[in-house]
Amino acid sequence: MAAQPAYAPAQVTTSAYRSAERFLGASKLVLHGSVLPTWIDKDDFWYKVVTRRGNEYILIDSSRHTRHPAFNHERLAAALSAATAEQYSAYELPISWFKYNEDRSAISFKEANNNKRAWTCDLGNYACTMESASPAAESNISQTRRPSTVRSPNGQRAVFIRDDNLWLLDVATQQERQLTMDGTQDYGYATNNSGWTKSDNPVVAWSPDSRKIATFKHDARQVGEMYLVETKVGHPILHRWKYPLPGDAHIFMIERVIINADSGKVTRLDIPPDPHRSTTCDHVVCGGKFADTQWSSDSSQLAFVSMSRDYQRAQLRVANAQTGKVRNILEERVDTFFESGNRAENWRFLPESNLVIWFSERSGWGHLYSHDLRTGVLQQAITHGSWDVLRILHVDIRNRTIYFEGSGREKDRNPYFRHLYKVSFDGGIVTALTPEDADHTIYLSPSGKYFVDTFSRPDVPPVSLLRQINGKPLLELERADISQLEALGWRPPMPVTVKAHDGTTDLYGLVFKPKALNPDLKYPIINKIYPGPQTGSVGRHNFSPHGALQALAELGFVVVALDGMGTPQRSKAFHSAYYGNMGENTLPDQIAGMQQLAQRYRWIDIERAGIYGHSGGGYAAAAAMFRYPDFFKVGIAQAGNHDNRNYEAAWGEKWHGLLTNNSDGGTNYDNQANQLSAGNLKGKLLLVHGLMDSNVPPYGTFLVVDALIKANRDFDLLLFPNSTHRLDGSYLTRRRWDYFVRYLLGAEPPQHYQIDIDP
Repeated sequence: MAAQPAYAPAQVTTSAYRSAERFLGASKLVLHGSVLPTWIDKDDFWYKVVTRRGNEYILIDSSRHTRHPAFNHERLAAALSAATAEQYSAYELPISWFKYNEDRSAISFKEANNNKRAWTCDLGNYACTMESASPAAESNISQTRRPSTVRSPNGQRAVFIRDDNLWLLDVATQQERQLTMDGTQDYGYATNNSGWTKSDNPVVAWSPDSRKIATFKHDARQVGEMYLVETKVGHPILHRWKYPLPGDAHIFMIERVIINADSGKVTRLDIPPDPHRSTTCDHVVCGGKFADTQWSSDSSQLAFVSMSRDYQRAQLRVANAQTGKVRNILEERVDTFFESGNRAENWRFLPESNLVIWFSERSGWGHLYSHDLRTGVLQQAITHGSWDVLRILHVDIRNRTIYFEGSGREKDRNPYFRHLYKVSFDGGIVTALTPEDADHTIYLSPSGKYFVDTFSRPDVPPVSLLRQINGKPLLELERADISQLEALGWRPPMPVTVKAHDGTTDLYGLVFKPKALNPDLKYPIINKIYPGPQTGSVGRHNFSPHGALQALAELGFVVVALDGMGTPQRSKAFHSAYYGNMGENTLPDQIAGMQQLAQRYRWIDIERAGIYGHSGGGYAAAAAMFRYPDFFKVGIAQAGNHDNRNYEAAWGEKWHGLLTNNSDGGTNYDNQANQLSAGNLKGKLLLVHGLMDSNVPPYGTFLVVDALIKANRDFDLLLFPNSTHRLDGSYLTRRRWDYFVRYLLGAEPPQHYQIDIDP
């Protein structure tokens, strides 16, 4: 049988690039997509949806199961136009978020493209008035000295940081009062700085009665610094900030305190400082909140988890909010890393029931366990089996029921599909509340009576429902319309299952093909990689146009995204497969999967394999070119953390372990350092980095550059002056296309093509 010819045009035309570019805007062609509710009270909500007319705002009355426009779009557009002398259309209103007043007779919002203009619009006569700052607010220069606040549960108070101390604001009068007095530079209160990310938002947990504040004093005094240089005409600007690295003697530490907002008394908890770590993220801030911190309903006790620097010991503790005395409840130790679910706080402090609901992977899977709150003694496993609890969403104390998100429990389904379940405190029967064979995105109402459920598959568009907490469908909210997407020639990616490098473990991924694929030709294959460990290459296994990946495929490639071992939402062994050997970057699994796909589909040319990725994916792409130089022919490594000894301490120390010295004079981190294997490069490699990347500073890329030069290897380098971790989307996309077209496809790209759609 004759060999199948390769798809290898001599030229890729401007029209081919233009056709591919159209797919970059694919997400905008999905109408009536997923629903993100903004809860108005305990049950009702509004949301924004894209329709054929434009943006529409919808109000849902959950108890009545009704769906109506949130306001009269035409009248509001006319009112805004009259108030501003500008022209607004009914379905292109400058609103990204709004708030109803108490009786829903008016809404307030800031203009989406002009944050300085805020409006209140009466929904009776549709008169819009511009809000102005109160004299009190103007007199204390709050706009410049209060960058952000966190409000109390009753909405009457807020706290903010000024001059390294925590201040209290009376929302009604705008009066300020200083709460802490001894905060200093690098040793301040409620500081939101983890090295690779930082903000002015104070890190606090208000008590339910709005009278106490749990926070910490953030000790960065002896932490090492990171430096970046901003390019400008004349003298460049040096940026410096605290940024700990693996192996540093000093990392960020937190000294936990409880502040009485009435008296200003600061009570320090009677424990030593904790490392800046949590069970949910790499640091004590997760999703903008103070992680692993829970108040009792009567505001008398504070529960929290102290995590060790190496993430191998978690201690649940309870503090007396009045005295600061701390009691140890339970402790868990692991050999790799402890997590309370992926970006989810899956433990609950329930003093009313004398219980702690604790998450553990002690069985090899993520499950819930009940412990006696007084003694810490294990009572029983609440859930069990070869599947995972992912996220506790609601605890009904009165009915002793836990509502949680889980995956992998439903047999013969994609194990990454999320479902909502309920289970009794006492364990027993686990009830599925979202029966559809799909991935479910769940938003529970504050009361816990209802939830919004958007479900889809990678190849099936989403449907959004309002459901009762027992799972009963009450109202269809949206059903996605992808007709415009299909008119573009878009087809959904092909879900695939392959075996990992061990030959037995199932891996799940997506394959993207050119819409005009000729099955009698063989096409180069490109691996779009993100190795984890906190997520994978696919991300959520739900519906997405994946415009950037489909656009690349349109140029004459087969593109694959595959979740290899070492990524979450599977077993503990699966997730920790590359612990201590992070340099493998799931690459053995990627290669095994690509080879199986080439055997399965004759139109894949496994001899022309490429790879690219960003951040951790950039690290993996370069590692692929160095460690497997005979397999991967072309690679693009964007913003890679090529040696985690140059990246923020929490990352490497969680996923690779603490830095230690080997008997041969090296360290246990040598096996993850890309520059140490750079001399193996055979193919074409493009290294990309932004020179103001404060997440992954560019010095790891420079280590690789230095090693390639010393090894006399040819490579390409693209640097973005003054660019952050995000880089320039359109320019970098075009350069990526050019690189793969020229060196993997073997064709000449159009010269200086201008991409006008922001990827």
